[in-house]
Amino acid sequence: MEESQSEKQRMMRRHSREKKELQAHIQSLKNSVPKSDKKNRKQLLLDVARLEAEMEQKHQRELEEFHESHPGSSSSSIDAVTEDLAKMDLENQPPRLSRAQKRRERKAALERERQERIAEAEMEHLASFRQDEEEKLATILGAKNLEMKDIPVDCHSMYRAIQDQLVFSVTIESLRSRTADYMRKHIDDFLPFFCNPETGDAYGREDFLCYCDDIVHSASWGSQLELRALSHILQTPIEVIQADSPAVVIGEEYTRRPLILVYLQYACNLGEHYNSVKPMEAGAAGGTPPRLF
Repeated sequence: MEESQSEKQRMMRRHSREKKELQAHIQSLKNSVPKSDKKNRKQLLLDVARLEAEMEQKHQRELEEFHESHPGSSSSSIDAVTEDLAKMDLENQPPRLSRAQKRRERKAALERERQERIAEAEMEHLASFRQDEEEKLATILGAKNLEMKDIPVDCHSMYRAIQDQLVFSVTIESLRSRTADYMRKHIDDFLPFFCNPETGDAYGREDFLCYCDDIVHSASWGSQLELRALSHILQTPIEVIQADSPAVVIGEEYTRRPLILVYLQYACNLGEHYNSVKPMEAGAAGGTPPRLF
């Protein structure tokens, strides 16, 4: 009797599994036919009804054959097994969502789609600005017989662009360290220009010294303050070319050939970025290269 009962349970579990597999197959078929395709959708519904009917008939036939081959097994016991398996399936299913929860999820899905469309539009907008900026810079540099040289996009880009144009080897860490040291030693020259970029409020000496520490110990962005310090350290002018503003020259009191940086506002998603330059033709740039003291 126990063996017969076990056999019934195995059969009922197989039936349950086959029903789930059929439902998954039906869902796949429904997903493959658009709702707008009424002709094929109608045929699909007929096929679904046929598959479900065939599955039901197959299972019913197997139940009857089992009952005939096992006279001691009553239909009531089979029904009990079926009921137990149905309960197991319900326990394994996630809880049904309320109508309010479904509405909230639909609303959240629509909001996600809206945000994705906004982000996509912003990226297209940014790409347009980026292309316009690069075209303007190419024209400005072309007049100087120069072209942009790409610098890796990170918080060190200003220092990397300076490093790229020096004829001697120097590390980014060294440039940052020497910049911070110079600014600390000449704090009165820099402090009047050290302020909150958003509000214009002046910062104090302690804030400035913390700023200098960040230059060395963090990947902080470079600004005109650091460019001014580097110009004095290298005793070389530094020219910053921009697409929509006149070029800024820092350290005009020095007579050496300037280092030329390109400032890009829309080059990357991180924000501002500096590139270096290179001659369009070999030997186009002359003059005395800067030396680090």
